[in-house]
Amino acid sequence: MKRSAMLGLLLIALAGASHGQSSPEAKPLVAKVIAAAGGEDKLLRLFRMKEEYHSGSEPLPPGGKSSKRESVLEAPGYWWLGKKDRTGEPAKFDVWAWTLVAFTDAKTKVDVIPDIIDGEQTLFGLRLSYTINPGMDLYFDKELNRLVRLDWRGDIYRFSEWKEHDGAKYAAKTVLYKKSTGKPWFYHEIISLERLTELPAGLTREVAVTEPKK
Repeated sequence: MKRSAMLGLLLIALAGASHGQSSPEAKPLVAKVIAAAGGEDKLLRLFRMKEEYHSGSEPLPPGGKSSKRESVLEAPGYWWLGKKDRTGEPAKFDVWAWTLVAFTDAKTKVDVIPDIIDGEQTLFGLRLSYTINPGMDLYFDKELNRLVRLDWRGDIYRFSEWKEHDGAKYAAKTVLYKKSTGKPWFYHEIISLERLTELPAGLTREVAVTEPKK
């Protein structure tokens, strides 16, 4: 076999070996954040949520009108809005991340990234890649190990108002900011959340999309 061919095979083998292999220093941090969310067996994998949201640079004023919707999610493959399958919607990957279920996928690569200061908090960071492309950066409170911030593509997500449902802890409010300007543009609140044990009647799993749109 020619040297160039052997080198090519070696590179392919090395790439395959690194696929989904998290860094050793990431593993104890992943364990902490999953424990803080209620433990792996309590993570939200299939669930229904009622939401309110609005776009704009300011929080909704008293009496202001927000949009409402009801979603069923089984990220990263599925998101139903009512009975409509939102198969190609990249936001499923955000949900897969904030539920922390993405950390439990054997194909996900997790790396430790440098701490950041966000507001008055110093946060530790973990990057998810391979199963999420481009890589997604999540930042956690050093005291409570809770998710505070998520950076992906052109947006920064900031989470607040933690609640609990059936042993799963989650942030009920999210504000999205544009990375380019640092200004908020989308406000989201989970009004209610329900863990599901099976897919509701009328919904079907057809074609799962496990790669976000570019």
